[in-house]
Amino acid sequence: MKYEMVIGLETHIELSTNSKLFCSCKAKFGEEPNTNVCPVCLGHPGVLPSLNRAAVEYTVQAGLSVGCDIAPLSKMDRKHYFYPDLPKAWQTSQLYAPLCIGGRVELASGRVIRMNHIHLEEDAGKLIHERGRIYIDYNRGGVPLMELVSEPDLRSADEAVEYLEILQGIMRNIGVSDCRMQEGSMRCDVNISLRPEGAEKLGIRAEIKNLNSFTAVRAAIACEYERQADILDGGGIVVQETRGFDGKTTSSLRDKENSDDYRYFPEPDIIPVALTNADVERLTAKLPELPRVREARYIADLGISPKDAAQLSKYRRVAEFFEAGGGNKTAANLILTQMFSRVSTEVERELWDVPFPAAALKELIALIDSGKLARNNAKTVLGIMLETGEAAEAIANREGLLSTGEAIDLAAAIAEAIAANPGAVSDYKAGKTKAAQAIIGAVMKSTKGKAKPDELREAVERALAV
Repeated sequence: MKYEMVIGLETHIELSTNSKLFCSCKAKFGEEPNTNVCPVCLGHPGVLPSLNRAAVEYTVQAGLSVGCDIAPLSKMDRKHYFYPDLPKAWQTSQLYAPLCIGGRVELASGRVIRMNHIHLEEDAGKLIHERGRIYIDYNRGGVPLMELVSEPDLRSADEAVEYLEILQGIMRNIGVSDCRMQEGSMRCDVNISLRPEGAEKLGIRAEIKNLNSFTAVRAAIACEYERQADILDGGGIVVQETRGFDGKTTSSLRDKENSDDYRYFPEPDIIPVALTNADVERLTAKLPELPRVREARYIADLGISPKDAAQLSKYRRVAEFFEAGGGNKTAANLILTQMFSRVSTEVERELWDVPFPAAALKELIALIDSGKLARNNAKTVLGIMLETGEAAEAIANREGLLSTGEAIDLAAAIAEAIAANPGAVSDYKAGKTKAAQAIIGAVMKSTKGKAKPDELREAVERALAV
């Protein structure tokens, strides 16, 4: 039988605040274990939490960026469960009155994935399994965490990954999180069920916990689909449960809990959060242009190809550099080819810590547009700029790459190159047209790249045809 997948995602995103949600401990990744802790985040008796205002504002901005309604009054709740990474034996979260209600994410296909809500909660500590022992690092405990809950509108692993990529791009661009899955600041729980194609009734779902890469999300969905399909084909019943994924298979962790199992009740130590229309308007005004909007503008206004526009708009600092550095096709080409080859990782492109300002790229492009610097030579100059941070014109002058205005004796340069490369000439006359590139390269070298590429190719082909 053919089955339709029904997928809902619970996406956990750590917020990039300086301190934790209820105390002044640093919310910083990668420090020595159990150094960013205090009696509040360790759950000592008698301590009182104090809510981090920045975390609330970041969550509201996240909600606004995906079209949520912002609750004028929201409250914190206690979610009770006992596990070593949660020293209080409860997690302060939101169930009954979350900050953000509704919302939507539109996929490239035009399909709209509805969101149920976004709530704010504290992260748990981290369990480290080594040499048969379990160690606990509480540095992460109490870090502000958003949970973005989708409706069960996704129908494939591809859609699930695209949805997550869109969320990651939005949250990075508005500056509320770095969403580095390799560091755990973005994680995902996948709820998946199967039903016969054409059926309306939802199947029984399983939840796959703590997936920390897009590859893992895709693989876990494929694996769980096969598992549930085999059960249904065999006449069995899928059990509602929580499962883990080890990279190859999913395995049962525990029966799926419901809200009653967590014994939720209102958090007595934190007052409700009241947001006025003025608060929401202020936070809305602080939002930057969103990636999809910027991408569409690059395509419509600048004539950038959809593929290039998507890459440029993906990283906020790259987009700002691009626009300040000329905001045209030449700038796009230099960034996406030359600069991206040097600044190659996701983290590096997010930080975009290049050794020269955008104005320097604009000056380089001005040299190209004025005819003083050939495009091939511009690549050489940009490579040196990325190494040293020097100005384009200074580099071009030193390397002898600037046009002096003197005419190039192209015919003489071509004749010299032909005489020096008889093998390439023979190959070309034998029908191997790519052999002309050897002649072109020799001329470019002798003229220090000052010959115009299109004009040179035509002249070389005419000379070889004789």
